[in-house]
Amino acid sequence: MHGQSTEDQDKRLAAWHWLGQSVDAAARHLSFTRAADELAVTPAAVGQQIRALEDVMGVVLFRRTPKGLELTPEAENGLDALRAGFLQFEESVRAMQAGQSSKALTIAAPRDFTAKWLAPRLAAYGRSDPETRFSIVSTDVLPEFTEANLDLAVILAEGPGNHEGLRLSDGAMVTVAAAEGGGDTLIGWPGSASDDASTLRVSDAGLAIDAAANGFGRARVPMLLAQSDIDAGRVRALDNAAPGDLAYWLVAPLPQWRQKKVKALVEALSEGLSA
Repeated sequence: MHGQSTEDQDKRLAAWHWLGQSVDAAARHLSFTRAADELAVTPAAVGQQIRALEDVMGVVLFRRTPKGLELTPEAENGLDALRAGFLQFEESVRAMQAGQSSKALTIAAPRDFTAKWLAPRLAAYGRSDPETRFSIVSTDVLPEFTEANLDLAVILAEGPGNHEGLRLSDGAMVTVAAAEGGGDTLIGWPGSASDDASTLRVSDAGLAIDAAANGFGRARVPMLLAQSDIDAGRVRALDNAAPGDLAYWLVAPLPQWRQKKVKALVEALSEGLSA
């Protein structure tokens, strides 16, 4: 995982807030010393903040005179707008952070992955935090996060692509059949090696597992999806699980991945995963 941590973000926001306070206090008092007293810092610290802003803007805000500090004409003309800008920025940040603190999560995932693996874990997570609300978008193709208003997505791929991500399995595949009996019919699904040669074709691995459980034949499917049915005795493994080329990944762009609600869910879903 890459990118800035929430702690880094908080530090940047605090620095911006401190800069705005320094400018406002210095402008009201026309004194770095009195501004520093108000802010409980040193005059040098206030001066550094002012000079940093002047460097960024390319404008001198204060001029030293025998009587003390004076606002330059440029500062007098733009001070109200500058104060309003700092205030509006802080209000915008608070509004966005309030949105992040909501307990609503929109997740895109393949239908079979939701049914076989994700839904039981979301239910358990919801019981531990009853205020959480989930919206599931069923798709095998990764949507555009912004257009779909997604917080998190699940993909079956070689890696997370351009997003931040957590691998949920090693991509192991296993052949399953009914707990008792079951024919030799190959059950294929898009993405399975036997799809073209199969006698019975279904739309996803979850339906392939269900077909095998009902005695239609055997299917080679991701172990991650079949494990609960094997444990429950609905199907049996006909061979040892073998690593595959693709694995299930939790993914999101960096801004979504940093959200506290997403980080909390990813941490919960990662519990019990094999290294």
